[in-house]
Amino acid sequence: MTHPSPTDLLALHAVRLTGFADSPAVAARFRLDPDRTHEDLLDAQAYGWVSRSSFADLAGWSLTTAGRRRNEAHLRDELDRVNAHDAVARAHEHFVTLNARAAQVFTAWQLRPDEATTTLHDLTELAEGLHDLDRSLTACLARFAGYHDRFTRALARAGDDREWITGVDVDSCHRIWFELHEDLIATLGLTR
Repeated sequence: MTHPSPTDLLALHAVRLTGFADSPAVAARFRLDPDRTHEDLLDAQAYGWVSRSSFADLAGWSLTTAGRRRNEAHLRDELDRVNAHDAVARAHEHFVTLNARAAQVFTAWQLRPDEATTTLHDLTELAEGLHDLDRSLTACLARFAGYHDRFTRALARAGDDREWITGVDVDSCHRIWFELHEDLIATLGLTR
């Protein structure tokens, strides 16, 4: 049975996964209540786990070193509480195989952006592998839901707009893949 994560864990984890985001974007990452998420972020700021900064017209939250440690402790405790470590570790092993292929596909695209048909075909194959991975992870932890759906939506849009393959200003295939990698690493307490 899948386990729903507490909202304070999700808010802090969303900051980690997005890297830098405003309160609405943090809330949107896990479909949290925006007002509650903002309150959770203010609490996290009071504990020194997140900081808020502004650059030109952008403002958002980012994790502090203490926040990163706190997030990892939350994730470790959650894995232990629901006895999901082995399942997530197996999923990570499967991801490592897929990731080797993904690295080739994304690198080839960046070097040869004129080969869109091949790249889209290769990304479609990765989406198929991601479907099984998403299902196995979601079976134990609900917060892993959505990677496959997001990836396939980005892939569908990439047919008309190549920005959806590796763009940084959209929820691109590459961005989603990178986020899943970070999610698995953070959850298992690994380093890149």
